[in-house]
Amino acid sequence: MQLSFLIVTKNRPEDLALTLTKLKAIIDLSIHEVLVFIDGCSKTEKIINDFDWVDWTVSTLSISASPARHALYKKATGTIFIGLDDDAHPISPHFIEAIEAEFQHNTHLGIIAFQEVRGLYKTDEDALLHSKELESHLTNDFVGCGFAIKKEVYKATNGFPVWIDIYGEEPAVSLEVLDLGYDIIYQPNIKVNHRIDVKKRMQQGRNYFRFERQLKNTLRYYLVYYPKPLKKIAKTLWHNFNKYALKDWNYFKSFVLVFFSTLYTLPSLLKYRQPVQQETISKKLNLKSLNYSA
Repeated sequence: MQLSFLIVTKNRPEDLALTLTKLKAIIDLSIHEVLVFIDGCSKTEKIINDFDWVDWTVSTLSISASPARHALYKKATGTIFIGLDDDAHPISPHFIEAIEAEFQHNTHLGIIAFQEVRGLYKTDEDALLHSKELESHLTNDFVGCGFAIKKEVYKATNGFPVWIDIYGEEPAVSLEVLDLGYDIIYQPNIKVNHRIDVKKRMQQGRNYFRFERQLKNTLRYYLVYYPKPLKKIAKTLWHNFNKYALKDWNYFKSFVLVFFSTLYTLPSLLKYRQPVQQETISKKLNLKSLNYSA
């Protein structure tokens, strides 16, 4: 088995069906596999029989994105794991060959971050026209909607964290990969179309759910990985209090909830504490970040 395509899905059966249809057109089932984790969504279970070539995992209860990935990736048998969102599919020519060539070229490469082309397009050719001509570079993160990681590298980490629910699991895996001495490269020539309505998202404005999850998981990230986390935690709390909580009642309530829930769950969270080297943190800060505007 050469490549494992891995997808966690919830409440988007139509999007998932399109992604699976697109995948089947480019894979060779004699050497590739597709694994899907249904995270507590009965309506998605109805399409299982339509894709009998997929290895399905069904959870009747929702366990959230990162724990679901943690469980799903244990089942993968390929030498390369390719992570996709249920509403994202490959659009660049020679997608699989490009991934294999990238790993063969650099033996110290742990993760490839793909170019994310956001938007709803009639054809893949149209989506490609909206992609950007960018240079590849070493980076410090990846986006869950489109990336590849070597199995041996993923297995050397703790995997996607079970102490994060959603928003923040990619930086956790990235930091562990960097701490192991592997590189992460942004390769814009390998592209996926993330089929989101960009205008609709912009019009939605404030996202209190995302704010709460990102703040909570950022604090947890520092507590688990940083040798001396208190200064970073204080700065994060101060920044979010001044920028958000002071100006919006709903943000304030989320801020207070995160603060006290973090204190309450601190003993259980510290069981996962595994500080990385200070050199790794410095390396992460000095690497060029991803461009999320593509």
